[in-house]
Amino acid sequence: MALKRRGKGGIWWYSFKFGGRRIHESSKSTSRTVAREAEKQRRRQLEESFNQLTRRTLPPTFEKASADWLEIKRPHLAPRSVEIEQANLAHLLPVFGGWLITDITAASVARYQQGRIAEGASPKTINLEVGTVRAILRRHKLWTNLQVDVKMLPTRDDIGQALSHEQESRLLEECSKSRSRSLYPAVVLALSTTMRYSEIRLLKWKQVDFIGRRVWVGKSKTEYGEGRPIPMNDRAFQVMTMWAETFPNRQPEHYVFPTEKYGAAGDKFTPCAYATDSTKPIGDWKEAWEAARERAGLSCRFHDLRHTACTRMLESGTPLSVVATIMGWSPSTTVRMSRRYGHIGQAAQLEAVRALNGQGCGKVPNFRGEVHQKVHQISGEKNASAVTN
Repeated sequence: MALKRRGKGGIWWYSFKFGGRRIHESSKSTSRTVAREAEKQRRRQLEESFNQLTRRTLPPTFEKASADWLEIKRPHLAPRSVEIEQANLAHLLPVFGGWLITDITAASVARYQQGRIAEGASPKTINLEVGTVRAILRRHKLWTNLQVDVKMLPTRDDIGQALSHEQESRLLEECSKSRSRSLYPAVVLALSTTMRYSEIRLLKWKQVDFIGRRVWVGKSKTEYGEGRPIPMNDRAFQVMTMWAETFPNRQPEHYVFPTEKYGAAGDKFTPCAYATDSTKPIGDWKEAWEAARERAGLSCRFHDLRHTACTRMLESGTPLSVVATIMGWSPSTTVRMSRRYGHIGQAAQLEAVRALNGQGCGKVPNFRGEVHQKVHQISGEKNASAVTN
């Protein structure tokens, strides 16, 4: 072994021959002792690689594997997706956290599913959690062994309700009375555009085109939903125009629904907003939404506003392909939703098949009479033949 110091920093380099070739590398250290040890480890590494020797290492625990997996995935996930994965792990780690990932079996996953069902978790939630397990094990090439025996729980695709016009009126009336002044325009936007909760919450003024009367969706749940333009109907346009007047100094990068606090002013404790920061989006409408919904006597979710808008478009005869574009559905989701909403557009379907009647369909031949006539003719020929014989 040969050690030499090089450069102004006094870095030690080691040099040795292996397999007929000279290995000349920097130890990246000013310590001779460290350089000598680095050379030994490098030589050992080459010998093990040449002789195809691999050191046996203990597989990581699920807790360690999940932390590494999330760190790698985080830059490529939307903030909401990161929150979902963290919520999944909050349930998974108490069960599997201390396990070696090689000890997780299809049977243990099934027991986890049964335990979560007993806790009252929905099948969709449990499937998301098992999906996280699958992603982590797949990274370590262990999922193939479990894949055949692990079954996802069946989920319902018909969960959701469409509000009647009377229910919608009650809801909007209560939203207009809310201390949260942004709740009413947010609900109107959801009912008028089918936009998702997060799409509305993160909307910026640069995405609202008042001249073209449309809204451009920003970051969305799917790539098909992201960046899609949605026309504003009269109701949405009027409400958004009114809401824009509330922010005369708004900038394109400002959020349409900014974070702000609410309180009461004056002797009459009139509700008012303060500490408005248009550079940050509102956190959520959870408390305001639930309060307005309860006052209206409804048990709907915010997502049911999107379901309501979709249902009404289909009931009016709007083609599913157009609805799918507005909703931001992927092709596979469109096929799935055609089964879910198929019963709604029956009137439009009837009109569609009427176009297949063709020309000259006013007079329909009496097929039944012609068939009977033909049968009698054949019978007569047979009888005549029998007499002749």
